[in-house]
Amino acid sequence: MTNIPSVDLADFLSEDPKRKQKFVNEIGTAYEEIGFVALKNHFLDEKLVSSLYTEVKSFFDLPEDTKKKYEREDIGGQRGYVSFGKEHAKGQKKGDLKEFWHFGQEPDEDAQLTEEYPENIKVDELDHFNEVGMKAYKMLEKTGIYVLRALALHIGIKENYFDYWASNGNSILRPIHYPPITEEPQGAVRAGAHGDINLITLLMGASTGGLQVQRKDGEWIDAIPNEDELVINVGDMLERHTNNKLRSTIHRVVNPPKDQWDQPRYSIPFFMHPRSEMKLDCLEECISEENPKQYEDITAGEFLHQRLVEIGLIKPEK
Repeated sequence: MTNIPSVDLADFLSEDPKRKQKFVNEIGTAYEEIGFVALKNHFLDEKLVSSLYTEVKSFFDLPEDTKKKYEREDIGGQRGYVSFGKEHAKGQKKGDLKEFWHFGQEPDEDAQLTEEYPENIKVDELDHFNEVGMKAYKMLEKTGIYVLRALALHIGIKENYFDYWASNGNSILRPIHYPPITEEPQGAVRAGAHGDINLITLLMGASTGGLQVQRKDGEWIDAIPNEDELVINVGDMLERHTNNKLRSTIHRVVNPPKDQWDQPRYSIPFFMHPRSEMKLDCLEECISEENPKQYEDITAGEFLHQRLVEIGLIKPEK
C-alpha cells in the first residue's frame, strides 16, 4: 500500500443495499489495516471550503499581539488561539512548528448535556470568521456521523449507536497555520508523530502535502487525497472502544524540502469527540479468545484530560 484507500460516501447514502454494504466493507477493512481513508462526496461544498480558508488565512495574518489576546490558557487552549510551538506530540519535548485556533461545540437547545462547554471566542477584527467556522463545523460533524454509522455496522452493533454520543459531542475544529520555515528546525517538525485522541478525525487541507502515515510494517507513506476529498482517520478513543479492531495509526506532518521552506501550510482537522460521559469500555463484540480485553474502563472525558496533560495543553496537577 503506497497511498491511503479512497471511499465514496455517496455509496453509503444511496438506497442500494449493495452499494451501502460496499462502503461499509471498504471503510471497515481500511480502518483495520491502515486506519486512514480519503472520502469523497462529503457535506462540505466548494464555496464553504473557499470561504473558510479565506477567513483562516486572514486570522493568522493578524499581528501577533492581536492573536494573543484570544489565547485562553485557563481552559487548556480548548477555545480560541494557541500560539506557535506550544503543543508537542506525546512523549516529545520539542514544540510543533505551528499555531492554531479552536472552534468548539455550540449544542442544540434540547441536547440535554451533563456538562457545560466553554463558549467560543469571537474575533472582533473579522466579521465572518466565527460564522463561517461554525458552518464548516456542522457540516463536518454531519459527515462524521455517517462515517460512524458505517463503522457501527462493520463492528456488528446498531447503525445509530454513535448518534447520541457524537451529536452535540465535545468536538473541536482546529484551523492550523504552519508558517514558513526561516531557519534550521533543530529536530522540530510541523507536527510530530502522534495518534489522535478522539473517535475520528476529518481533515481538510492534506492535499497540500506533508502528511505521512505509518504502515503496520513501520514504513511511512504519504497520504495524498484528491483536492475534493477529506482524509478521515481513527482516533485513540475508537481504537480503545473497539479493543484494537480499528486502528489509530501514528501519523505526522513532515517539513517540506528546503526549497519550499518559504511556503506556509494550512490544514483544518475536525476532531470528533463524544459527550464526555460516554464510556469507552471495550465493546463485547470486539472481545474474543484471540483478542482479549486490552484496556481498563474509562470515560471519554477522563481520557481526554489525561491526553491534554501529556501533549502540554493542560498543566499537570501538583
